[in-house]
Amino acid sequence: MTVDSPMDDARRRVLDAALGMFSDRGFDDVTMTDIAAAAGVARATVFNYFGSKHSLVETITETVLDAYRAMLDEALADSETPTPDLLRRLCRDMALGIEDTRRFYRSVFREIARIHLGLDEGSVAQRANEQTLARVRALIERGRQRGDITSDRSADGLASAFHALTNGTITSWLYRDTTEPLEPYLAEAAEVFLGAVAGPCTSST
Repeated sequence: MTVDSPMDDARRRVLDAALGMFSDRGFDDVTMTDIAAAAGVARATVFNYFGSKHSLVETITETVLDAYRAMLDEALADSETPTPDLLRRLCRDMALGIEDTRRFYRSVFREIARIHLGLDEGSVAQRANEQTLARVRALIERGRQRGDITSDRSADGLASAFHALTNGTITSWLYRDTTEPLEPYLAEAAEVFLGAVAGPCTSST
């Protein structure tokens, strides 16, 4: 078993404290001093690990993208389920992961939007985002080869379209004043996408 060093433990406590406070209060209403107090470390320690609040939320954004990457790796490891059903499952799992911490994800998706607009080019989070998009592309390319995703459009174009559609749906829901769950919105987005791209060799759940 690997034991964290005191430095690793303090850094993790800072990240955990920031995640909890951003979830409860939103990004703008939390200060680095607040985070230090919640993590039980000096304010200077927070700045030693993360030079700014933006750097801190970028690191948390990377962990969110890591979780999405893990979902995609699981989908890619499933060689039996039709690609359309894997994409439906991916949308469902994303929705369930986001619904409980809506205020936090508002901050995260603001950062992801900056990545998509190229405002944070070269950042750690952007590289994680590119790796995520590469997995979506690989999943769709495999679907094209198996015949359950149309082959008359490029995998690159389809991956970008799926990425944009799901992220746009999530962002719209995050900023909508509603208590409705995210899952039916992402499920509908998946069907809109699949209605245009699902091949003849597929099934529907």
